[in-house]
Amino acid sequence: MSTPPPPAPPLDAFSPAQIALLVESAGVRKAALPVLQTLMLGVLAGSFIAFGAMLFTVVITGSELGYGPTRLLGGLAFSMGLILVVVGGAELFTGNNLIVMAWADRRIGTLALLRNWTLVYVANFAGAAANVVLMHVTGLLAPGSGSSAATAAAIAAAKVELSFVEAFTRGVLCNVLVCLALWLSYAARRVSGKILAIALPVAAFIALGFEHSVANMYLIPMGMLAAGQDVDAVALVANLVPVTLGNVVGGAVLVALVYWVIYLRGKGEAVR
Repeated sequence: MSTPPPPAPPLDAFSPAQIALLVESAGVRKAALPVLQTLMLGVLAGSFIAFGAMLFTVVITGSELGYGPTRLLGGLAFSMGLILVVVGGAELFTGNNLIVMAWADRRIGTLALLRNWTLVYVANFAGAAANVVLMHVTGLLAPGSGSSAATAAAIAAAKVELSFVEAFTRGVLCNVLVCLALWLSYAARRVSGKILAIALPVAAFIALGFEHSVANMYLIPMGMLAAGQDVDAVALVANLVPVTLGNVVGGAVLVALVYWVIYLRGKGEAVR
């Protein structure tokens, strides 16, 4: 009797159906985190995204590569922020829009979902604001300190001039790409794979000029200070409101709910 062949090794990547289960299970865990842990992880994420924004500002300053290549290079630099969130471990509001998969499957309640989003959003703001203060103290982006300061000021000015509809739609498209980056990162079994999965979608949203609420928590105040102005809270809120709403629609509806319908709707315990 011949010996049966050994089983084939698993594919390097998880399948989309497996990713859906992983994302849903992660959503359940995230919603159950204690308040202090959620807040601390949220502060880290806000700081990590701010580091990515800092690097983006420097990388695009003075570039002579042309508009498209410069934006792409800056986007790859900015992806460091999300890589730190995923690999280092942190709670990011835009990424946590994927928790909607667990909510749609009734594995968490509405209050648990909103609790996580509220705590993480506030903590992300605190982390980003802390980096604004620290960067301001360094003097590296002080008015007249160099071309990076001018770049930071120009970034902030462009963002606060967006109309509500422009900011909202750019927020939608941004978080589609951010949540797809996270979705793809769940497919990878290795850190290197997660980094590669994250880098291009994030670089794409930056290159295309889309709007990320947590990044703007750093970029707008920092740019105002770099321009020698006080932080205009009204202008900041006027940007964050439509961008945040757009991020929720892009991540929670166009990614999380769409994948839930495709892979988990009506499956119940059979898929777990």
